[in-house]
Amino acid sequence: MSSVLLAQEAASANINAGLAAIGYGLGAIGPGIGVGLIWAAVINGTARQPEAQGKLMGIAWTTFVLVEVLALIGLVVYFIASGG
Repeated sequence: MSSVLLAQEAASANINAGLAAIGYGLGAIGPGIGVGLIWAAVINGTARQPEAQGKLMGIAWTTFVLVEVLALIGLVVYFIASGG
């Protein structure tokens, strides 16, 4: 009888939290790569044309915010999926 109860507990275990954590970790890879590419492009552009640094920084901050919003949305979805 105790094996039946153990099987029922295992079937009702909540694995959503673990899967949500893995999903968020995988989802955070994209924004991490994106941020690296953005700032690498700014560094390259500034090295090639120093007088364009101001314009490049404005574009970089705008795209940085857009990419980071994706990571924050992933974090919100993680908390919704994990139930906490």
